[in-house]
Amino acid sequence: MKEVLLWVQTQKEASVKFIYWDKENPAVKFSTDEVKTNKTDVFVAKLIADKVLPGKKYAYEVYVDKKKVNFSYPLEFQTQTLWQWRTDPPAFKFAVGSCAYVNEEAYDRPGKPYGSEYEIFTSIYKSKPDFMVWGGDNLYLREADWNTKTGILHRYTHTRSLPEMQPLLANVHNYAIWDDHDFGPNDSDRGFVSKQQTLDAFKLFWGNLNYAFDNEGVTGSFQWADCQFFLVDDRWWRTPNDRTTGSRDYFGQKQMQWLIDAMKFSNAPFKFVVVGGQVGNPAKIFENYANYEEERNQFFDLITKEKIPGVIFISGDRHWTALCKTERAGTYPLYDLTVSALTSGPSGPVKEEKDTPYVEGTSVTKHNYGLLEVSGKRNDRVLKINVLDKDGKELWTKEIKASELK
Repeated sequence: MKEVLLWVQTQKEASVKFIYWDKENPAVKFSTDEVKTNKTDVFVAKLIADKVLPGKKYAYEVYVDKKKVNFSYPLEFQTQTLWQWRTDPPAFKFAVGSCAYVNEEAYDRPGKPYGSEYEIFTSIYKSKPDFMVWGGDNLYLREADWNTKTGILHRYTHTRSLPEMQPLLANVHNYAIWDDHDFGPNDSDRGFVSKQQTLDAFKLFWGNLNYAFDNEGVTGSFQWADCQFFLVDDRWWRTPNDRTTGSRDYFGQKQMQWLIDAMKFSNAPFKFVVVGGQVGNPAKIFENYANYEEERNQFFDLITKEKIPGVIFISGDRHWTALCKTERAGTYPLYDLTVSALTSGPSGPVKEEKDTPYVEGTSVTKHNYGLLEVSGKRNDRVLKINVLDKDGKELWTKEIKASELK
């Protein structure tokens, strides 16, 4: 409500600043600080617009070396509404997606390109979400990338430079977690030796509001209107898949107890827990939480015993989309909405998950994204899940009432 972070990357060392104004009062202009980008941070700058008021829409301009940069699309941001003690919380909508592969032939594996249909980012932008939640594998580090800072920052820069992604980044607030491909190599875990370098790169290229642990993982949280989002790390503390001794950690005890505490403290009607891998699916396949059965049972048991209402999981990873509904004795079901893939090679379910409680009609095995809408009066909030294809065509929709999650 009182500040907005603006992100910019230049092609070489330059002085940068943003000029911004309330769209209803364009004559009064404000400026961020002016800073110089540098090679060490791959010419990235994060600047704060701190002359903003709640519930406003702002336009902005980018200045590089004192010269205004022209764009073929609008540059806008907004501030959240101060609704508490005044009105019902506002309705809002947000986009969700994961697994965004952007081809670079020199470093890709030979054969058919793995990434395609980048126009999906244009469709997300045109759907006008208030913000987007990136659900991991937001880029794919390659063999040439993940062992050096130079390689990691190259991959971030290359992916972030995709033209189809630009209007979405310039006009929509963005929050992110990571999964294995932006954390490190495929199926990587806490044993990955360069994870501090990939963490530094993640924090440089994303503008998450906070991080729960100093220099450990991407865990954090933010609130939009009356709903809270918990950004959870399924990589930093994760026990290697094939390790046979010691505890089997997925979230790890420190992060899991933080998450339970944070959800218990929250009075949000919907508590969206964003995780890289599937949480609800009981099939012990790939990198599902079910492979860490003892911790998963502990986590679900804590949600039940602490009587935490409104929990919904949002996951990615699988390169196909479905809504899983896990029934629990004596309390409400846990939904896990898997949304994947944005541009990576599509996949589908496997025979081992034939008994997974997927909601009928929610399977999508082509590029897609989620557009989730929250509306209704303060004590009667409703979540509408829309899943759309690369062209923005609706594939399925489902409504869940907050009153059903108590």
